[in-house]
Amino acid sequence: MSKDYNDVKIECTEAGVRIHDYYFPKLTKDIPYRSIKGMRRFEMTALRGRWRIWGTGTFRYWANLDVNRPKKKIGFLLDLGKFINPFITPDDPDAAEAVIRERAGLGPTTGENMKSPFI
Repeated sequence: MSKDYNDVKIECTEAGVRIHDYYFPKLTKDIPYRSIKGMRRFEMTALRGRWRIWGTGTFRYWANLDVNRPKKKIGFLLDLGKFINPFITPDDPDAAEAVIRERAGLGPTTGENMKSPFI
């Protein structure tokens, strides 16, 4: 099994993904790996996720509070099989993706970045 992943906002523990500052005021969302049905990697643009510091513009995806998001280029949508799904931007996208995919049983990524949806 791969090593745990941990940065200021995203933790991948043995039990699941912890998204810090997801809820107001600064509460954590815990997602068991068995709840993750899919994971999509996106290259963010200024109008598609990069400037979304917290929340949503569509009520389909929810971005946790991340003031460093404008400096990041890669984001992920976690498909939980629900109407609203988390949008995360780990500091080390490759490491976080590898851990989540392995532990959630999602298989390897295709290695290609898709255009981000409107977040």
